[in-house]
Amino acid sequence: MTAITASMVKELRDRTGLAMMECKKALTEANGDIELAIDNLRKSGQAKAAKKAGNIAADGAITIVQDGNKAVLVEVNCQTDFVAKDENFANFSNKVAQAILASGETDPAKIAELKLEDGQTVEEARIALVQKIGENIQVRRAKIVSGDALSVYKHGLRIGVVVSYTGDAETGKGIAMHVAAFNPVAVNAEAVSADLIAKEKEIAEAKAIESGKPANIVEKMVSGSVEKYLNEVALDRQMYVIDNDKKVADVLKATATNVVEFVRFEVGEGIEKKAEMSFAEEVAAAQAAAK
Repeated sequence: MTAITASMVKELRDRTGLAMMECKKALTEANGDIELAIDNLRKSGQAKAAKKAGNIAADGAITIVQDGNKAVLVEVNCQTDFVAKDENFANFSNKVAQAILASGETDPAKIAELKLEDGQTVEEARIALVQKIGENIQVRRAKIVSGDALSVYKHGLRIGVVVSYTGDAETGKGIAMHVAAFNPVAVNAEAVSADLIAKEKEIAEAKAIESGKPANIVEKMVSGSVEKYLNEVALDRQMYVIDNDKKVADVLKATATNVVEFVRFEVGEGIEKKAEMSFAEEVAAAQAAAK
């Protein structure tokens, strides 16, 4: 039996980032063979990742990386905000964003196959991080934005915005902050999708018919509701976050600025979370995960 030295444990720890006791255990099981220990840890890491894959990852962070006139927004999910703040998680998210920006690939399935700077694929790095951190981690989505001028804004870890615009740089910054705060769905009313308008119209019609008003009044009520909706969701119709006395359209006109496109990501949008477990259920779940 090969003696496991402190230097061997340190080398394995440096190469894997795992805790010293886990490294010592892996080296003992591999009879001191560091390469075999790494292979075994990778295999066990895949097993752990598979177990964690069923856990809902609705927390996480939005990462934005910009290179000249191109920027990428990436949402990487985990299970808790504690992990979202972890340096290892942040480093992984940043490396993934860099790889996406360099490749131009935004399909999550294909992102998994991208190579990182250290030679690992995104999927290999993800599995290693799941093993190290102990939570389900997923690269959920990515979007690349390009343009003559870009404005980037992040609100904490959870909200990220990139605005492509022409015109005044200060206004571009302000618009990015505005989009983060007010979450418009389109640059103007004309760009709001027909599906969204149809859904709003359907809801308005149902409410108006319930009122028992005549058909001509119902039509006016529906039209008014749709118009109100467009005022709420179209960027140019919203009241500007920095000056509530002005509409965004007025600010853009006054500064000769034009918004070409914007993308806003918020962590967990559309992910259905499970109801919170009781303490007893949490203990049972933790015991099951440890098996």
